[in-house]
Amino acid sequence: MLARLAALHPKTIDLSLERIARLLARLGDPQLKLPPVIHVAGTNGKGSTVAFLRAMLEAAGRRVHVYTSPHLVRFNERFRIGRVSGGRLVTDDELVAVLTDIERVNAGEPITVFEVTTVAGLALFAQHPADVTLLEVGMGGRFDATNVIERPAATVITPISFDHMDFLGTTLAAIAGEKAGILKRRVPAVSARQPPEALAVIERQAARLAAPLAVSGEQWHAHEEGGRMVYQDDDGLLDLPRPRLVGRHQIENAGAAIAALRTAGFVLPTSAYEAGVAGADWPARLQRLGSGRLIRLLPQGAELWLDGGHNAGGAEVAAAALADLEERAPKPLALVCGMLDTKEPLPFLQHFAGLSRRLVAVPVPGSDRGRPAAALAETARALGFTADVAGDVEAALARLAGEFAVPPRLLVTGSLYLAGDVLARDGTLPS
Repeated sequence: MLARLAALHPKTIDLSLERIARLLARLGDPQLKLPPVIHVAGTNGKGSTVAFLRAMLEAAGRRVHVYTSPHLVRFNERFRIGRVSGGRLVTDDELVAVLTDIERVNAGEPITVFEVTTVAGLALFAQHPADVTLLEVGMGGRFDATNVIERPAATVITPISFDHMDFLGTTLAAIAGEKAGILKRRVPAVSARQPPEALAVIERQAARLAAPLAVSGEQWHAHEEGGRMVYQDDDGLLDLPRPRLVGRHQIENAGAAIAALRTAGFVLPTSAYEAGVAGADWPARLQRLGSGRLIRLLPQGAELWLDGGHNAGGAEVAAAALADLEERAPKPLALVCGMLDTKEPLPFLQHFAGLSRRLVAVPVPGSDRGRPAAALAETARALGFTADVAGDVEAALARLAGEFAVPPRLLVTGSLYLAGDVLARDGTLPS
């Protein structure tokens, strides 16, 4: 069915709100029947921020609908239906039913797959009572299909960096302008720390819309202190556990989630913030694979990490986290990397060049836009890596397993498509 729907538009991406507005109107405008919405845009950290939001709200007993993209292994991962005992992924039968209805109502008119996917999520969520809806932007914001919500409870913009420049613009200011398109008149907004040129655009748009804006480092603060996370704003201070998700950047993401909840007027007990920060899970974001089948390809004591980062900003925070790991527990680091040909490998890989000198390039399964592994290896060699090519992740791990005198630390990175393949091979499926 998805293949049929994909054939309705010649482009995978065509940023516009006209087609989705038409389809939603024919379905009775389900987006108007949702519980309060928190809308999250940005370049990096969107999914992690949504994961913190969900964990905090569910710890407070709220029923939370969640729409994220892309999926890693199963399409159903994009839709989480809220319930009192914690959310559940949509079933195959529910998904087929809503897509069948969408296909019938759309009547063969042009529509992109992401627009269909977004409509499916909004229609599913409208069928089930809940307390909150969390919507993650797919790309940009201004013309993203999720931007049909006219009056969210709050909007969030996570860190902005260079990605999707062919659609969003070639400067940080232009990209920020697209991301800031989710801001709504008089609706509270939260921003993570941003490059100055990006923040200036966000601030101008918020001022134009009279949207109260809470910026990291100004109206709210989140930092690590004594092995814990400290959050502070005008409503007071929270002394919280350090996030379960790995990396200093996750303190910023958790802080953005807390700021969004507070500015939107949600009143949660401190215990919910504590449980949410400590318990939030988001697969393929500096995820350690310790019990699946892939770790058995490596010598005892080796570490296997997976990160779906695919742009320079994602590489920067992953490299910083690995540097922290190296300081605490030194191990030789090697990369297994696959990237799409729509991504720039040089600015991505250069963040790891000071941490590792070994890389094995692999094809990206599941996409016809994979960058040739040989070309990726050539780029890595230009940065000083010893780099070669393997046919898949398992072959790469098997090769690296015998190369080090001590058990290594291995990172598989460069693409969410690759990350999904790794989770499927490993048997570590998102739930």
